[in-house]
Order: sequence, then C-alpha cells, then structure tokens
Amino acid sequence: MSDKYVIGLDYGTLSGRALVVRVSDGAEMGTDVYEYPHAVMDRTLTAADNQKLPPDFALQSPADYIETLEHIIPGALKDAAIDPSDVIGIGLDVTSATVIACRSDGTPLCLLEDYADEPHAWVKLWKHHGAQDQADRIVKLAQARREPWLARYGGILSSEMLMPKVLETLEWAPRVYEATDVFCDALDWLTWQLTGELTFAAGDSGYKRMYQDGQYPSREFLRNLNPEFEDVFETKMDAPVLPLGGRVGGLTADFAARLGLPEGIAVASGNIDAHVTAAAIQAVENGQMTAILGTSACYIVPGPELKEVPGMFGVVDGGIVDGSWGFEAGQTAVGDIFAWFIDNCVPKSYADEAERRAISLHELLTEKCQDQEVGAHGLIGLDWHNGNRSVLADANLSGLLIGQALTTTPEDQYRALLESTAFGARTIIESFRNAGVAINELIVAGGLTKNTFLMQLLCDICRVPLSVGLTQQPGARGSAVFGAVAAGVYPDVKAASAAMGAKEEGVYQVDEERARLYDPLFAEYTTLHDYFGRGANPVMHRLKELRREAHIRAERKAGPLLRRQGDHSEDAWIPET
Repeated sequence: MSDKYVIGLDYGTLSGRALVVRVSDGAEMGTDVYEYPHAVMDRTLTAADNQKLPPDFALQSPADYIETLEHIIPGALKDAAIDPSDVIGIGLDVTSATVIACRSDGTPLCLLEDYADEPHAWVKLWKHHGAQDQADRIVKLAQARREPWLARYGGILSSEMLMPKVLETLEWAPRVYEATDVFCDALDWLTWQLTGELTFAAGDSGYKRMYQDGQYPSREFLRNLNPEFEDVFETKMDAPVLPLGGRVGGLTADFAARLGLPEGIAVASGNIDAHVTAAAIQAVENGQMTAILGTSACYIVPGPELKEVPGMFGVVDGGIVDGSWGFEAGQTAVGDIFAWFIDNCVPKSYADEAERRAISLHELLTEKCQDQEVGAHGLIGLDWHNGNRSVLADANLSGLLIGQALTTTPEDQYRALLESTAFGARTIIESFRNAGVAINELIVAGGLTKNTFLMQLLCDICRVPLSVGLTQQPGARGSAVFGAVAAGVYPDVKAASAAMGAKEEGVYQVDEERARLYDPLFAEYTTLHDYFGRGANPVMHRLKELRREAHIRAERKAGPLLRRQGDHSEDAWIPET
C-alpha cells in the first residue's frame, strides 16, 4: 500500500503556503509559496479605484486568496513529486479575524462592480483597527449589563474581532451591510469555496466570533448596541459550527480539476493560523504554552479548567484540543517592530557594512548588541507600535522608547526593542499565572526562532524554559495534522500531533544571573505600561486623535466629503468614495 498524504494550507498576512505532508510520520515532502498580488491595502485601495484609505485600515482582496490557492497546491505537488491520487485530505489556517462580506452563494461583495469602490466591502484583515470605537462601545455596554461572556475575553475586546468589524460596516457603510448575506472569517470562506458547504469552525467561532457555550450574544444586547444589529448572527451567520478536525465536506469537482487533486477528498474545518502550530510542535498538553513569533506574536496554552484571566484574548472549551480549555493572548507587533526599525532608523553605513559582509541588517544589529551588559543602553521600550492586543486590548496605544541620549546607537535601540517585546510576553505570562493558569514550558515557533540571542533573551526575561518546534512551516504542518484527522487517519488531534508533530525540548534554559538583572528593567516596563496603558496619561490616544483630525483636514482640502449616515457631528466626516 502506498504512502498517503495531506496538504496543509497556511494563509499568512502577505502570502499563502502549501505543504505536502506524509500522514504516517509528518515528513514534509514538498512546498510552495505565493505572495498576494495586492498584499495589504492600508493606505490605498489598489485592488479597485486607488482611493486613499483612512488611518487604521488594513484590507485585502479575496481574489488573491484563490489565485494563491491555484499556484501553491500544484506547486507543492510538483515539488513533492508524489502521485496526487495519494492525497486524502486538506487542512487550512488563516490569519484571524479576517472578515469577508459575501452574498449567499459565497461571492464577496467587493468583487461585484456595484461595491468595488466601497472600502468596507473588502476583506478586513486581522490588523484592521478601524473598529476601535465599536469595540469600546461593546465592552462598555457588556460591562454595564454584566454580560457573562465578556470574562471569556479577559473583560476587554479587541477591535480585531469579527463583531466590532461588522458593526463598523453597519455604521459606516450601511449599503454594504444591507447587501451582505453572510459575514464570515476567511478560514470559513475558503472551506466554503473548496466544498460548497458553509460551516463555521468551533475554535475560531469561540475566539473571534463571540460564540460561547453554544450561543452568541443576545438579541437584546445587540439591539442596545444598534437597533439594526439585533439579528446579525441569526440572519448573516446562520451555519453549523464544526469541531477542530471536523470534516466540512469533500473537495468539489471544479476545484479538484483546478488544483490537480482527487474529487471528494476531505476538507477539514479551518483554524486560526497561530492555533494550528500547537499541533505541529507537540504542544497540546495542559501547561504547554505555544509561542508563535513572527510579524506579530500569539500565545496559546491548554488548561484543565476555565479561569478568568484579565486581558486574555479569549478562552474556548476545546479551542486547542478536545478536553482542555484553550487560552489565547498575543502581541500585535513583534517582528514588524524590528522590520520598522530596520527600514526607518538605521544609517546607511550600517546597511553598507551588512551588504559588504553578506549578512542581513538584523544579523548585524544583533551581533553588535548581544554582548552588552543588561541595562547598558539605558533604554526602555513599549512594544505597542501596532497597538496592544494583550493585556490591554487597545489599538490606540503606540510605541515608545525612553532614555535616549546623544550617544545612543542603533544597536542600543534595536536591543531595547527586542527586550520590549520580551517584556510584553512576560506581562502576558504573569497575567495567566496570576489567574491560576499553569505555564510550565514555552514552545516557540515562527521566523524569529532563527535569532538565538532573542530566544535566550525571551527565556531569561520570562523565566520559562524554551523548547523549539522542529518545523520551518508550523502553520502549514499544523493544518496538515487537522487534515489527517478530518480524513479519518487519526481519531483526534492529540494522536495526530504525536505522530506528525515535532519539537526539540529544553533548547534554552533560564540564566538566573541575567534573569535577576532583567527584573528591575521589567519593573520599569510595568510602570510605563500601566502609566500610558491604563489611563494615567492618555497621551497616545490624544496623538491618534490629532492624527485622525489632520487626515480629515487633508481630505477636506482634497475634495468633497460626506457624513456617516444619520450622524451630524463634526467628527463624523469621512472622505467621499
């Protein structure tokens, strides 16, 4: 009998990847990657009319997802050099919550001529933060009504979630909202396309769509937010919710022909990009925290019982593996901060040196800063360049670097930014531990694991031993694990992870001397964190508001403006589209 394979699809922020995986042992046979033609539209709607976008928008084109699919699966099959008839399943993950507005047949509104010039009709990527006002109102109302589900999200709610984004569409683009038959996250849209069956994934539904204990927020609550929002879940999100590893359906004949795969093979219910990593790196036992470190960071950990953790991003029964509560938190920018610094704050002489030595600027700066004594640069940073996800859930916060002098060097600043992201991770870990959620091991995955200095720094600052996932493609491999479960090869995710996942245990151990030296720096970070993040000085909010007002003034000078429907306040002006 020939070997059997599954394909794991990993849809990231800028590209999609396919990985062909052998089901017997998780061997990675072949892969392919494709960059989205329109990438992230955060300044200009390049996929349509090139109109300028407001601040905090981050949009994508769903057509890019399908174009990517049609490249990466044939490419991965070719690279693997296997018989496509031996492929028995597909699993996939997508960044969350990446929200698509569709017609009843699955056609995204943005791909219809009548809505192509409506920014709110396009895919709202996970880092679209235009719905912060809606998120704040949801939390305020839930607190006033003492809604029990709010505690499942740490008592706060990020603007990245589906509900604030959909409410934003209703209030800023009612024409789009009215024309939408289905609002869904991209992971459910993709399985819908592949199978012709609309379902919602249980993990994503719990973490991102407010689905807890088999129900959504009440009609009364939704009506109090906005009378037209009362029936949003029952009329625009009416589909069955499937468990992790559940089979959505079989691959359609159309997509089988387009992708070069057998018709009818199993398509697993989609999952959150970060969450599938736990299965890929054998981090599915209680107390094992998965840390996915890339452009942003996500931290997930299973626990035996429900705990209310202030500032967590969510907790879902069976959200990582059946039989455990899955806790989630995250940072909205990690690698993105380092990339921003490289792109904007490094002198040409450094770039010339890196080019001469044939190394990256990241490698050069790490080399220059790694032998410094702890605290020698005299700096503390706040890692909020793209807002804060956990434990404050505030998209209006911004980055900070304090302590600079005329002698401060680029490597000083770079190291301080590395440390700031580790301090943010420790803040999250301590929040979990203080609430009674055990964290015994940190298992890391993602592109940043290549920086061994950063990994040791993270280990020392967080005071947790670090293991390392052995796959370079944790998302795609994790998705393949779920594809194998949907195909019936393994009875559950734990069994599939044991066979198909891989990690190296205890690669980094805590250096107690460095850990002790970092403690006072972390105390200063915490002081700044609370001062700027918990309301003592809302200067970051005011600066964001001043920027927004400047944007409005500039748009006013550029052309006609119109007001949000039914709103006559001065700050309701938005560009005419």
